Amino acid sequence: MHSTLKHSTYKKSLVAAALAVAAACSLTACGADDGGSSGKSPVADVSAPAKTQAATVLDTPFTKPDFVLTDTHGKKFDFRERTKGKPTLIYFGYTHCPDICPLTMGNIAVAKKALPKAEQSKLQVVFVTTDPGRDTPSELGKWLKAQDPSFIGLTGDFKTIQAGARSIGIGISPTKKEKDGTIVSMHGAQVIAFSPKTNKGYLLYGEDTTVQDYTKDLPKIVKGENP
Repeated sequence: MHSTLKHSTYKKSLVAAALAVAAACSLTACGADDGGSSGKSPVADVSAPAKTQAATVLDTPFTKPDFVLTDTHGKKFDFRERTKGKPTLIYFGYTHCPDICPLTMGNIAVAKKALPKAEQSKLQVVFVTTDPGRDTPSELGKWLKAQDPSFIGLTGDFKTIQAGARSIGIGISPTKKEKDGTIVSMHGAQVIAFSPKTNKGYLLYGEDTTVQDYTKDLPKIVKGENP
């Protein structure tokens, strides 16, 4: 089952341009238990103008989240330090998500394989769990290995993760259990791309971004260029 909720508030420190983009994004509710999801995507807004490119180029880029989390090997991972000077994609989701999360990561994995080997090794793809209670380093490692063994998985304290996500305009809420037993995680489904030149998050991708979109844009992201 999917539902979407508009973000209601963001930190006042976010600049107006970035805030406008983030506010337009949605929180996606992902059911985790068997039978708990219909697998349907939100109905598209047919009144919206057609996009000519997948990426939204931010007029005022985001600063990287300043958090230290735990990777799939159980070691500390300083996000800013470890991704400094590297083209980086970050996504917040969880391993029990039945649809949007694995689809997003799978699309990026397929697109990444289309890059030359040298460029593949440069690209950092970071998946930060929104469900740290269940997504242990080991669980994250197994799940991401099925997507792409090079993907970086991070877990840690929920409030730290939530604050980091909020700093780049992505809303997430604590995992909750519905009356029918379904475990639901509300999280923004955006992917943010950070430039290797400036270390700023200058591109935003929504949940409808396709393999073809990422395949087209990744060569330029690796170079820190606009699509």
